[in-house]
Amino acid sequence: QLQLVESGGGLVQPGGSLRLSCAASGHTLDRYAIGWFRQAPGKEREGVSCISSSGGSTNYADSVKGRFTASRDNAKNTVYLQMNSLKPEDTALYYCTAGPGCSGYVPSGRFSSWGQGTQVTVSS
Repeated sequence: QLQLVESGGGLVQPGGSLRLSCAASGHTLDRYAIGWFRQAPGKEREGVSCISSSGGSTNYADSVKGRFTASRDNAKNTVYLQMNSLKPEDTALYYCTAGPGCSGYVPSGRFSSWGQGTQVTVSS
């Protein structure tokens, strides 16, 4: 089964930036749309963004629109989530997942299992 690995999380002050990465070993990602999700303590997992397989289309949840940017480098088999102007409410465990396409800002299906995620903490 396709498994993705997230990295790049950390502790950052409000207003700061982080870039998350999503990679797969043994599989090429260029045929998949990639969605980013997050889950804060005590809350349900929520979609954040989705990028099409070509990278030509990206969609975002209203809560991150204008601050987060999804991109991909298919040559490096890696998808990124650039997060700017971070807020304390962005604190969560962030996951990526692969799907056949994007339905708005979430994948239309899921081909990969949930990974370990990468923790993002925004705090002063």
